Amino acid sequence: MASNNVLKASEIFEGQVHLYKHLYAHAVDCMSIKWMIELGIPDIIHNHGQPISLSKLVSILQIPPSKVRGVKSLLRYLAHNGFLQIVRVHHSTEEKEAYSLTSASQLLVKGTDLCLAPMVEAFINPSMARVWSHLKKWTYEDDITLFDVSLGSNLWDFLSKKPEFNETFNEAMASDSQMMNLALRGCKWVFEGVETIVDVGGGTGNTAKAICHAFPNVKCTVFDRPQVVEKLSGTKNLTYVGGDMFESIPKADAVLLKWILHDWSDKDSKQILENCKEAICDKGKRGKVIVIDVVMKEDQDELELTGLKLLMDVHMACLVNGKERTEEEWKKLVVEAGFQSYKVSPFTGYLSLIQIFP
Repeated sequence: MASNNVLKASEIFEGQVHLYKHLYAHAVDCMSIKWMIELGIPDIIHNHGQPISLSKLVSILQIPPSKVRGVKSLLRYLAHNGFLQIVRVHHSTEEKEAYSLTSASQLLVKGTDLCLAPMVEAFINPSMARVWSHLKKWTYEDDITLFDVSLGSNLWDFLSKKPEFNETFNEAMASDSQMMNLALRGCKWVFEGVETIVDVGGGTGNTAKAICHAFPNVKCTVFDRPQVVEKLSGTKNLTYVGGDMFESIPKADAVLLKWILHDWSDKDSKQILENCKEAICDKGKRGKVIVIDVVMKEDQDELELTGLKLLMDVHMACLVNGKERTEEEWKKLVVEAGFQSYKVSPFTGYLSLIQIFP
């Protein structure tokens, strides 16, 4: 790469392409996914049972002729980004372009067990977009989050004051839990010998229900903010308890922290883990803490996976004063919280399973 003073024309044009790609994608990348869900395009293609032509799709959607060109443009861009696949199909005597679902857009088909459409609804909304416009101000405000700067309160206070956002957020977390439940099916060994477990921050209980289903003899407690669990009903081996994880955590053989610690600073995470240690070391019993979270591995992960983890680290750092951690940072946190050992195992594509032992 030439120095800034002697850039070649080809390098300048390459830089322009890179810059413009991100400028033009600023809103389109997210909003085109939202558009696709709002129009029900994944559902239409799924129900069609085969790749669908543009003419058939716009007929079903009753798109005005003047908008067909724009719809085609959006579909081709979604295909470029991996949300659709363009295939050639034969129709009568001619060959036509048609669209089929990819592994990503299959996750947007509503009514399926693994639908992530609620995640899109929660993260792609005007309030979230406005939050990021305050990054400069956030940079110079000491020790407060981007939510504090833009909305006047942290995320958790904001959710408690806005029932509609709280419901959307909980639905999003519940849909994501379905993905984790899929991964848990291959990790049954983690729960062997466990008779009681507390799912801290377990929301509406999707993961706890999956554990109860797989292990009928395990008693599960979902522990979350009172406003999250107050209207939920348990079963024979599933109970809901409201409380504050910074004060205490219900006693159990195991404590599950699923996508929790990345929301918090090292100081706060240490406090949570210390409370977990008290919960699993009652009356001489020594259980374990099961953490499902990101482990940063920039030198090992593929480029796309590294990009996702770095994006999540930006979200955590700016929105909630949290962080994604390397294994060395996890080790330091575990030791400082008073635990003796830990073990990291693969879990989903971007999450790891960390067992922590007192």
